[in-house]
Amino acid sequence: MNHKLIYRLADSTAVEALVDKWVAWPHTFSPVPYSLHMLNYQKKNLSSYLQKPGIHVESSANPKLLGGPFVNVPVERTAEIEQMLERMDKEHGATQQMAQDLIAFQNLLDKEATGQSLEPYYAVLPESLRGFIELLYDYNNRPIVRCIESLFYKSTHYKKHLQSLHLFTQTHDRARAYYMSTPRLPTDDSIEWTIPFARTEIDELFKLDNQPQPLSYIRELLGLDAGDDKKLISLLTDRPPYMAEKWQGSGIRVRYFGHACVLIEYNDVAILIDPFIAIQPSQGGIERYTFQDLPPYIDYVLVTHVHHDHCVFEALLRLRHKIGMLVVPKSSGIFYGDISMKLLARELGFSKVTEVDPLDSFSFSGGACIAVPFLGEHNDLPFAKSGYLICAGPQRLLFAADSNCLDRRMYENLSAEYGPIQTVFLGMECIGAPLSWVYGPLLPKLPEHKHCQSRRSKGSDAHAALNLLDAVQAERVYIYAIGREPWLQYFMALEPEDDDLYIKEISKVLEACERKGFADARRLYGKDQIYLGGEL
Repeated sequence: MNHKLIYRLADSTAVEALVDKWVAWPHTFSPVPYSLHMLNYQKKNLSSYLQKPGIHVESSANPKLLGGPFVNVPVERTAEIEQMLERMDKEHGATQQMAQDLIAFQNLLDKEATGQSLEPYYAVLPESLRGFIELLYDYNNRPIVRCIESLFYKSTHYKKHLQSLHLFTQTHDRARAYYMSTPRLPTDDSIEWTIPFARTEIDELFKLDNQPQPLSYIRELLGLDAGDDKKLISLLTDRPPYMAEKWQGSGIRVRYFGHACVLIEYNDVAILIDPFIAIQPSQGGIERYTFQDLPPYIDYVLVTHVHHDHCVFEALLRLRHKIGMLVVPKSSGIFYGDISMKLLARELGFSKVTEVDPLDSFSFSGGACIAVPFLGEHNDLPFAKSGYLICAGPQRLLFAADSNCLDRRMYENLSAEYGPIQTVFLGMECIGAPLSWVYGPLLPKLPEHKHCQSRRSKGSDAHAALNLLDAVQAERVYIYAIGREPWLQYFMALEPEDDDLYIKEISKVLEACERKGFADARRLYGKDQIYLGGEL
């Protein structure tokens, strides 16, 4: 072995963030939602798997059942799932009891509290909730158990010692099992690094994307010994990194990285929205931008909402060392499912976090960013969410993510305040999942089936999209955030077809925009580059 060689992370090396062997996302991180998700989803799925593991494996291979509650773990590893379930009960027993107490107490209040003082109920609080909650009414005298999220992060229910990174070679885009239903078990060729996400050593690992180091340095960082070198070297490369440079041209350069991830570069400022960065699989795949294509420093990262495909732990942790400011929408602080992204970001190790309400803004050289309202898409539940209006010189770019234009007047008000918005990036996944899919495990009781089906996590259809574009006087539209890139399948559970209903709705919009003489109107996919207001 040449001890003078230096190594970086290979382009095909993926690093998943895990909490107790499950993919980390907001519902497995914030303590109260995680307690409910664990109790009502994870444990139920693992118990079902142990009853009939073969059916789970078979169902996981069926494209029509993508996103279903099936554990994609080989039958021969059933004993490990049994051990995992036993350990979850032992490690999280008190947390599961807290979750049960919370739901039971909320249901008790729903039954008994009809407007009288709630003060007597503090005396009968379950022990697990004492010191962590406030009892409130809404304006219609409906009781609410308000969980004080910051206190829960300081409690024994938040278990940093169960956070880890899972390093492995991604062979192809569809190699990963569905994020929500399948825990990540160790393999012979993967490395498991148990480390709290806030630790700065994680930054040193991810600096390896662009700053190669000797093998001995990397081995020591990960706490490995020489016997692990073969496995470690398989995740590294001695090829020099590609050094992307900041855009120095006139005007704006916009790079589409897939799904809702967009990089805006203007006047020596880099803004990245909803980072979800693809890995380059070892067996190849469609053309894409990767971590290597990002500039050395990203001034601002904007997150639109807390959904797992927009607030992506894997990308946020990998980029943390090069981010100047993380910008997130403000939560209500009232409902436990309305996760505070500011608290979440701080627990992920971000020291510079700005929380925004609608119309809050910040300035940068030659421009500004304004947080704008984001309607719909969250099954009629209260959640922290924001679109972003980027003003760069005379150009206005609206990144609406999955906004559903339920009220045209709101966008007319934006246009009246800030002028015509020439360019709109809009999500149009207008089918969406029912209320029960992600949020079912969190709710004290589900509405009846027909109401769950009517309350869907969906964006704009053609009628809503055209209303939005007309209201802001748009000249360009780019349809994005519809989850069709192959590297999104394990996260989005979509098997795209050309005749999908939302694709037909998108086609209606693009055809209408062409008739209206838009300067550009298209559906983004994989990798794209757009220049606005300047010469190339």
